[in-house]
Amino acid sequence: MSQSISNLKLKVLSKISHAIHNALDLEQTLHDILRVLSETLSMKRATVTLIDQQTGKLLITASYGLTKEEKNRGVYRLDEGITGRIFQTAQPYYVPDIRKEPLFLDKTGSRAIEKGRISFIGVPIILNGVPIGVLNVDRLFGDDISYEEDIDFLTVVATLIAQFISLNQKVRATVDELRRENVSLKYQLSKEARRFYIVGKSNAMLDVEHQIEKVAPTKATVLLLGESGTGKTLIARIIHEISERAKFPFIKVNCASIPANLLEAELFGYERGAFTGAEYCKQGRFEAADKGTIFLDEVGELPLGIQAKLLRVLQDKEFERLGSNKTIKVDVRIIAATNKNLQELAQKGEFRPDLYYRLNVFPIWVPPLRERKEDIPGLLNHFLQKMVKEYDRKLSFTPDALELLRRYDWPGNVREMENLVERLAIMADGQRVDVSLIRPYLSIQNIETTSSSSEPEPVQTQSTSFKKTSLKEIEKKQIIAALKRNNWIQYKAAGELGITQRQMGYRIKKFGLEELVARERARARVNKR
Repeated sequence: MSQSISNLKLKVLSKISHAIHNALDLEQTLHDILRVLSETLSMKRATVTLIDQQTGKLLITASYGLTKEEKNRGVYRLDEGITGRIFQTAQPYYVPDIRKEPLFLDKTGSRAIEKGRISFIGVPIILNGVPIGVLNVDRLFGDDISYEEDIDFLTVVATLIAQFISLNQKVRATVDELRRENVSLKYQLSKEARRFYIVGKSNAMLDVEHQIEKVAPTKATVLLLGESGTGKTLIARIIHEISERAKFPFIKVNCASIPANLLEAELFGYERGAFTGAEYCKQGRFEAADKGTIFLDEVGELPLGIQAKLLRVLQDKEFERLGSNKTIKVDVRIIAATNKNLQELAQKGEFRPDLYYRLNVFPIWVPPLRERKEDIPGLLNHFLQKMVKEYDRKLSFTPDALELLRRYDWPGNVREMENLVERLAIMADGQRVDVSLIRPYLSIQNIETTSSSSEPEPVQTQSTSFKKTSLKEIEKKQIIAALKRNNWIQYKAAGELGITQRQMGYRIKKFGLEELVARERARARVNKR
């Protein structure tokens, strides 16, 4: 080997060592190594092909001299072509002329327009005695340099690459461990600060907490499943707050509360003139959530047309505003929630199956309160403490009242409980809350009827000596009062009472209030004018 070539190779090894020392990004550093080889030794093409643990195939991880499309075509089975042979035998392979080598597949297609002879050398990348990939190059030098010298030199380079990959794996493992510890610490601090504390020590809720800690530091899409009022919004915020996206926006969208004809514009934004009334450009919720988290509550209510656009955002992280051809890229984590069975909806054709599978990457089932009754005392105490701050009312329950609440099924779950405690804070005359004050606000059919030695006998007072018909009257009055307080807007009244819009609609129909609601809504619109 000539002195000049020897000096060049030493210079290349020095630059490669420097690149490895100063970088932790695997793909970028491998690209830099191949660039050094090309620029210093006039190499035309080179690839580092590593085994993919998920597919079990060899993929081009880094390249120099290939286009993105050519690189993506470089996928090999372990027994396929020269690359597969080098990997399996863990031995170098030299091809004097690729035109005469049947094993040379040229899957990348990068040499299709080349004329004349092209030589090719590949060497295995071996770590701890086991092949993990292949370093391939077009021949570096002319015929005056023997290919054995090329192989020796590239074997040294492949050894450096193997050491860097090992270092990178250890660093990534350390970073992942630190990230997990950081998430756990943030979660504990969050609980101690009671900012987003999930009150509940049942096995079901401990399992939910464990899943939150696992998924929060990842980029995975999360699907929260469970009945209305179980705290899915709270869980979504916890996941955001203890993730690396915490310093960026958390955007909440209730897919059921926005009319279908406005939902697309709300999610993706619109340009001026996109539709009648669009007098200016407006940023959508996905743009507002860039680098942060978007929480799609009641995602099962999305119209099929918008589902297709959401699927594209999940797959490609891009979309267009209404009235625009400009593609917008966003980095958004999606957390969705539903009280519906999306799998059944997909089978019925009411929800896109491909979107369901994209959303269902990491499902978390949030159990209803009736399935974790051991959490009821703790939750009640939590909301009582909250009333101390918000209403300056320090309340407590009598043993009979507490037992009654424990036996109640809580159809509205935690939201219903919070609303009840707040109502009691307003209505209670003293500090002790007994059965007589609670019973009018509970549905008799949702109270356990199994006999118990601790079951309280109803106190015969004016407020408790009622029949089922009078209970309906109480419920009817509550519905009317809530509607009146919210200008007869059904979804707002439902939210105040801790029930869904569908439940509100059912009660309006049940009590024959349709005409009253329509009349009062019309009157409210006239007064507004």
